[in-house]
Amino acid sequence: MHGLVIRNTGSWYSVLADDGTTWDAKVKGNFRIRGIRSTNPVAIGDRVEFIEQPDGSALISAIEDRKNYVIRKATNLSKQSHIIAANVDQCFLIVTLRQPETALTFIDRFLASAEAYRIPVVLVFNKIDLLTDDEDRQLLTDICYLYDNIGYECCCVSAETGEGLEQLRQKLANNITLLSGNSGVGKSTLINRLFPHLNLRTAEVSDTYNTGRHTTTFSEMYPVPELVDSSRSTASGYIIDTPGIKGFGTFDIEPEEVGHYFKEIFRYSADCRFNNCTHTHEPGCAVIAAVENHDISESRYHSYLSMLGDKDEDRYR
Repeated sequence: MHGLVIRNTGSWYSVLADDGTTWDAKVKGNFRIRGIRSTNPVAIGDRVEFIEQPDGSALISAIEDRKNYVIRKATNLSKQSHIIAANVDQCFLIVTLRQPETALTFIDRFLASAEAYRIPVVLVFNKIDLLTDDEDRQLLTDICYLYDNIGYECCCVSAETGEGLEQLRQKLANNITLLSGNSGVGKSTLINRLFPHLNLRTAEVSDTYNTGRHTTTFSEMYPVPELVDSSRSTASGYIIDTPGIKGFGTFDIEPEEVGHYFKEIFRYSADCRFNNCTHTHEPGCAVIAAVENHDISESRYHSYLSMLGDKDEDRYR
């Protein structure tokens, strides 16, 4: 039998079979995918083959080839990586400028990893209702201008007031969409506003540390109702809700490849004097010149440099 993995609790998986039935399943043996040492050899979004067991459960025996996946360094030091989701059509990276503040370095690391696997990313700026003064609003405008110029679509929304949510809803149709971001940025709240019947658990951001608390404890895929004359019909896609992550350690990207996944750095690198330029110190480096001329933002360049230093295995976990 074949099906789609729609839930992962750590030890058990839920598989939606092609015939519409749902199965509780475990993984057969200790198999790995193409040599990747991962905390989760089976991920949300995987197409799998499974075998019915006498007790009514299922055993996942094989994984079909993935068209892509989003991967990061694992927090478990005995492993190398954690696959966030597989076979996605797009990602919504949920970020906030207040309560909590999402670091630009985190955004850039996520974007670079998604770029490596050719996954389109939409930057969703949530909690814009908290940006009440001119300085905060200008900051939002500046950051959106930065990423829009690079080539990333930016959506400004408020799960609290509903502003901008219809724009997001339309983008979900006919796609498998991964929602990711730091804890506390409001992923579950956004999903609840878009699809109230799901009623996902939410929590307030810590006043003491201005950080989020984990309310989503495992990954799950939900069907997206198709909007026809404002009424719900059959599912036309899926959204994947994942636990919040504090940092994004890139995995399986060699130092000489990092610049390929920063769109503007890759464009300017074509004019560097040396083909193997690292854009750190070489004479005739077009990337460094672009940074000095403010054609490449300093924040993006610093994110690029930080990824070059990712040999330190304890960073960004």
